[in-house]
Amino acid sequence: MTDAILVLCTCPDEASADLISEQLLNQRLAACINQVPGLTSVYRWQGKIERAREIQLIIKSRASLFELLRQCILSHHPYEVPEILALPTSQGHQPYLDWLTQETS
Repeated sequence: MTDAILVLCTCPDEASADLISEQLLNQRLAACINQVPGLTSVYRWQGKIERAREIQLIIKSRASLFELLRQCILSHHPYEVPEILALPTSQGHQPYLDWLTQETS
């Protein structure tokens, strides 16, 4: 098991995805963030089934930084209840994991 995590967060548009990405990187809370456009989310919200075009952020970080990362996302995200899901990593390419640690220290 490593300290590395992948955090998933959807954003409604490129502007919010860029803002959150830049804030996380500037604060060294993430080493790399993939912005995957063209996502369609279908979900229940306030008793209705909704559909929205979104950008998926895949954030590479460390478990020890999750609470700070979560607070940063919440302070810049336009959604009332944004998706913020952390997935642990069990293994990885050691040079990449070393780089991730270096860039988030």
